[in-house]
Amino acid sequence: MTELTITPLTLHIGAQIDGVDVTQPLDENTINLIRAALLKWKVIFFRNQNLDHPQHIRFARYFGAPTPGHVIFGSDETYPEIYSVAKHRTANARRAPVIHSWTNWHTDITAAINPPFASILRGVVVPPYGGDTHWTNAAKAYQSLSPALRNFLDTLRCVHQYAPSVGPATENTADQYEKQVGKTAFISEHPLVTIHPETGERLLYISPDFVDCIVGLSPTESRAMLEMLWRHLVRNEFTVRFKWEQGSIAFWDNRATAHLAPADIFDSDFDRQFYRITLQGEVPVGVDGKPSTAISGQPIEPIT
Repeated sequence: MTELTITPLTLHIGAQIDGVDVTQPLDENTINLIRAALLKWKVIFFRNQNLDHPQHIRFARYFGAPTPGHVIFGSDETYPEIYSVAKHRTANARRAPVIHSWTNWHTDITAAINPPFASILRGVVVPPYGGDTHWTNAAKAYQSLSPALRNFLDTLRCVHQYAPSVGPATENTADQYEKQVGKTAFISEHPLVTIHPETGERLLYISPDFVDCIVGLSPTESRAMLEMLWRHLVRNEFTVRFKWEQGSIAFWDNRATAHLAPADIFDSDFDRQFYRITLQGEVPVGVDGKPSTAISGQPIEPIT
């Protein structure tokens, strides 16, 4: 029987797990303890775990069904579950021209009708310094709002899109995106506040990189409300900052967090090579019990 040591890294999010070798097969009790720690701390970290691709995939499958490495940018040719997070990858082209405190914070692929439940990222080539990643607790951010504002937000829905260069998210936008890039756009309408399917927590579901607008508000009202909420979401006391080492793993609940990939690595000559697996998620549900709806794009299917 494995005895895990779980060390919290902040008051509200993040814990390091020691006492387990995830390169080896895991017993059911260990799997359950890791999942419980994930649900409690939202993101969990392991050190000195030098996984290869097959071991990474086996570890991920203990907790869910892997999806294609990245539904936009593709996957490893041999291991379709694996997405290469290299220093100079395609996703970096989406940098915002205007920088705010929430710029580049995101929850993975929320433009899809069923965003991933979790992501598991491992560091293989890690800079000696720089390149830290941040996560924030969307449940704590929601709980910290006033009751009156929470009640209002509970009634709202947002449009999330992965077509940032072609204007407001509509079915017409999806057609434009497909003509420009040759792929179907992911555009979905999600509740602004979702219910975590395992813990029952209420979560601010407002991925800054993907939310286009709040349904029913004017553009001015929507933008002002979103900017206030994004600024609140990434307050320091809700976040954890992780310093990577070679062999580190970060495993986060994509339903309950947003994260910030590092930009400082582009100011150095250091290389950085990580690999990620995402696990299939469910369709989010709001406080009123109504699920999200798809505007464009199909559900993300697992790799069997």
